[in-house]
Amino acid sequence: MVAKVYIVYYSMYGHVEKLAQEIKKGAESVEGVEAKVWQVPETLPEEVLGKMHAPPKTDAPIITPDELSHADGVLFGFPTRFGMMSAQFKAFLDATGGLWRTQALAGKPAGIFYSTGSQGGGQETTPLTAITQLVHHGMLFVPIGYSFGAGMFEMEQVKGGSPYGAGTYAGDGSRQPSELELAQAFHQGKYFAGIAKKLKGTA
Repeated sequence: MVAKVYIVYYSMYGHVEKLAQEIKKGAESVEGVEAKVWQVPETLPEEVLGKMHAPPKTDAPIITPDELSHADGVLFGFPTRFGMMSAQFKAFLDATGGLWRTQALAGKPAGIFYSTGSQGGGQETTPLTAITQLVHHGMLFVPIGYSFGAGMFEMEQVKGGSPYGAGTYAGDGSRQPSELELAQAFHQGKYFAGIAKKLKGTA
């Protein structure tokens, strides 16, 4: 019996996408778990993205709301905009009304990962405000807590993430996720997959 974990993200400059790929590796390290990475639809026209110097999207498949119901657990990833999830990801979740009406996602575990521009840019408010989306769907929020161990207490280098989930700092866009941030993302994938597997096994 295979547990399906979906990693669904939006990434404009690639930071969240890098976390998503590392989370996938972590999830796939758990025996009996199948992980798949998806991206949500872009809402900005190519002309605007060009002016924002956004790189081309990856070849990760575009997910539709109904496909969420096929997962046994979902990890949602997005950059922050003024301390909350980006509009692109919110637009995707706004389109899940049909799933909400049938409570098709109720009881499924869900996790959150994210990227912010600075230390005060929403490393905690972004996941905190996103939890409301999970609550209305009846999903079970799975934070990483302090299960990452010593990495949660790192003070000698800049590190994104929090007990809510893995995170990174993009800065002006040139900074990429550090090895420690990627390790935390891997840990989140592995930790979450283990819980999704357990829940599927008791269903």
